[in-house]
Amino acid sequence: MLMDKHVIIIGSGLGGLSSGYILAKNGYKVTVLEKNAQFGGCLQTFTRGGVNFETGMHYIGSMEEDQVLHKFFNYLSLLPDVKISSLDKKAYDIISIAGKQFSFANGKENFVETLVRHFPAEQKNLQKYCRTINDVTNNSPLYSLRCFDSVTLLNPEYIKKSASEFIESITENKLLREVLAGNLPLYAGLQNKTPFYIHALINDFYNKSAYRIVGGSGAIAKSLVKSIRLMGGTVNSLSQVTAINCDETKAQSVTLNTGEVISADYVISNVHPRRTIEMLDTRLIRKSYRQRITDLHNTVSNFTVYIQFKKDKVPYLNSNLFHYNGTSVWGGENYTEKTWPLSFLYMHLCSEPEQRYATGAILIAYMNFADVAEWKDAKLGRRGGEYEAFKQYKAEKLIDELEKQMPGTRQNTEKYYTSTPLTYLDYTGTEDGSMYGILRDCNEPIQSVISQRTKVPNLFQVGQNINSHGILGVIIGSIITCGEFLGVNTIIEQIKECRK
Repeated sequence: MLMDKHVIIIGSGLGGLSSGYILAKNGYKVTVLEKNAQFGGCLQTFTRGGVNFETGMHYIGSMEEDQVLHKFFNYLSLLPDVKISSLDKKAYDIISIAGKQFSFANGKENFVETLVRHFPAEQKNLQKYCRTINDVTNNSPLYSLRCFDSVTLLNPEYIKKSASEFIESITENKLLREVLAGNLPLYAGLQNKTPFYIHALINDFYNKSAYRIVGGSGAIAKSLVKSIRLMGGTVNSLSQVTAINCDETKAQSVTLNTGEVISADYVISNVHPRRTIEMLDTRLIRKSYRQRITDLHNTVSNFTVYIQFKKDKVPYLNSNLFHYNGTSVWGGENYTEKTWPLSFLYMHLCSEPEQRYATGAILIAYMNFADVAEWKDAKLGRRGGEYEAFKQYKAEKLIDELEKQMPGTRQNTEKYYTSTPLTYLDYTGTEDGSMYGILRDCNEPIQSVISQRTKVPNLFQVGQNINSHGILGVIIGSIITCGEFLGVNTIIEQIKECRK
């Protein structure tokens, strides 16, 4: 019986929890082990001054009925527990560059019509852009929920072409090129490196519809934990796995930091691949494989200011603002001490439906791990006065930039809090606090892709490093990983049946 088959999942991020849900739903005995006190990974929220701040998942797309994320939420029993609020359909994202603002509107026709006001000669090119990014989704079986026999999930052309190359092929208008790439902080895009498919899938995802989660993304984690437990699974916090123990052929147990050993038939790791490798002491993992994982590059990290507003002072902004100080959206990670920040992303938090005033906001700028590396070995909460001064200086500088675009922010701020790449490293375990884990590179498509399978036959991986990052990419990655147990087409059919 399947209930005799025990699966241990290391980490309670979205990948671990959604995998736990799928396997528990299909009769496996599931144990999710989380090292932190709070579940959720990048879904985690925290409360300061009565404001619930999100740490990683800030808005979601394709949530209208019959759209793909809505189908996944229905399958994962999330719809009753997760309340959403629509972003401005005429301007869910605003790109601020070269002293002008450009809005992204939901729907292909509206998207084109809105941008044509600024670029009247570009209508056909914008229509081609929308058709092409939509084709990527339609031709990808897991994104369009089609059963399939081929192991190829994406057209190789989508993988080997860069996002910047694709955009350049759409139009010769230099400003429009920058605008079309304007939300690249959603995937930490690098010019001539980030594959076209990442840009296409993310932009098509939000173009269909865009929403904030009322009360924060922690509601997703809480719902999944509740469901796993109701199905007989175990989800434990403060349970740090320090070793994955193998015999000569497979993984057989995990060891916790308390010394407790838990046996399992299968292990799924929802932590960064480098952390997974560090937990393995076995001949099944060759030195060359370890080196390959160690040498992989990761996306940039970030510095975040969490702003608590004075009560009923700041009108709720139902759009996300991507601002750039220069004339290009690319290269925001290549700053100097003097030029930082080259760009920022600004978002209000949704605390209630039909919100009139903002209670808080999140202000994000790229930050390289090297900026905080000197404090890496210091314990959390004990990094000293210099670190605190560093954070305050950066926060003030970033808020200064925001004030130029949103006058009055300072005088209406009650208090603010900060996080650095070290914070992300502490709470998510991702290498160097990277926002989206391993960097995908169209120039090295095979080397920069991580499989759900490892060299240990019954050890699998899940999370933002498998398939793609973001809520849609991670859930699809969970389907791929759970497909090793159930068959991907079986899960697709379950999702379709669940809709009826």
